[in-house]
Amino acid sequence: MKKLPLIRFKKAWLVSAISIVLSHQVMAEEQLTQLIEQALSSDASREQIYAQSQAMRATGIANSTLADPTLKVGFGGLPVDSFKFDEDPMTNISVGLMQKFGRGSSLDLQQKQMGQQADVLAMQVQVRELEVANAISQLWIELGFLQKAEAILHENRRLLTEMESYINTNYSIGKSESQDLLQAQLQLTRLDEKVQTNKQSQERIYAQLSEWLPNLPQQQLDKIRPLHWDYLDQILERNAHSSTDFYELLKTNPTIKMSELAIVATKTKVDIADESYSPQFGVEVMYAYRQANGMGGQPASDLVSAYVTMDIPLFTDKRQDQNYAAAQYQVGSAKSQRDVLLRQMNAKVNALLVDKSNLEQRLSRYNETLLPQSKERTKAVERGYENNTAQFNDVIIASNDELSLELEKQRLMSDLDKTNSNLAFYLNGFDYHISAPQLAPSEN
Repeated sequence: MKKLPLIRFKKAWLVSAISIVLSHQVMAEEQLTQLIEQALSSDASREQIYAQSQAMRATGIANSTLADPTLKVGFGGLPVDSFKFDEDPMTNISVGLMQKFGRGSSLDLQQKQMGQQADVLAMQVQVRELEVANAISQLWIELGFLQKAEAILHENRRLLTEMESYINTNYSIGKSESQDLLQAQLQLTRLDEKVQTNKQSQERIYAQLSEWLPNLPQQQLDKIRPLHWDYLDQILERNAHSSTDFYELLKTNPTIKMSELAIVATKTKVDIADESYSPQFGVEVMYAYRQANGMGGQPASDLVSAYVTMDIPLFTDKRQDQNYAAAQYQVGSAKSQRDVLLRQMNAKVNALLVDKSNLEQRLSRYNETLLPQSKERTKAVERGYENNTAQFNDVIIASNDELSLELEKQRLMSDLDKTNSNLAFYLNGFDYHISAPQLAPSEN
């Protein structure tokens, strides 16, 4: 009777390695969350968007203040024959100040609108956070699959190496053909190519992660484990009463919140356009100093002048009416844009849920049917080999098929995690905590 201790040991090692990887989901969740928070805390784009929002808020305060008063200095009534200031009582040296006021409440409304637009930009910071969280999660998941695939490929290579050695032995004693040996060597070479491709893909992911985590040591991600999506599952459970309508959940997405804030800002623009029908007032005060004497020989009195100016919008059909209509159209456009975004995102969520459901069903089939059947087949072939009713290469092929099914299962698990990550992006389902960027105006 033939024995298979080496093959069984290697298979047990692989099953043990994968089971250890699958048994630490909470730790994996925490590790990924820490990486996301670390990446967000140093994300330059996030700080740039926040700085833009603060700049817009400061600009709104500056634009809402009254214009600086205008100083007017000059002289009047100077005789051209002598150019003397004390000869004619009409000659004076004057100093005046002019100040214009805002049209109605337009200045306050402009500050309000700029603050609302700054809120839109500030909400974009949260959009950026979700984008970074999803991008890192996708790379993390793919890297985890590649690591599991690498372990399976190395185990597969050991099996093919044993088969090559077995065929080579048979070939040396005339029991195998040369094409069998060449085929085994070709399979080994092709497997080496897959191993190299896997290594290339892993290195590429580390390079992509350097955008947010430039000092990330490769050893920190040597054992990536599958993810648990407890927070996302809680969100989906709140919408269990409706299978296709996720509009209420989507309203928590920062992109939709940005659209809502944009609608509020355009409504304020309508109020500003309405204020354009109000008159704009101004005040002018002049003081005139005279050096000449009056008609009675006494020093002429100085003069004070005061004026009120008013800009009256009389012809409104070409300017004010059109600006008001344009502002109303913009409100309608902003609402339509929000509705389009909601429909698009709702459709994407439903498509992702279809993928999620099908991937879970396929994984169930692998766990309950395909993998158990493959293991039973391998055991049967091993018993046949031990009883001299099967060839050694049959054992290798059966073990190889079992590893291939395990690799397909890992691919499905990674695809399911990626689908959950995309769902978390749309439903705000990432469980990270990060404070707002803290920036001060630069002095340079």
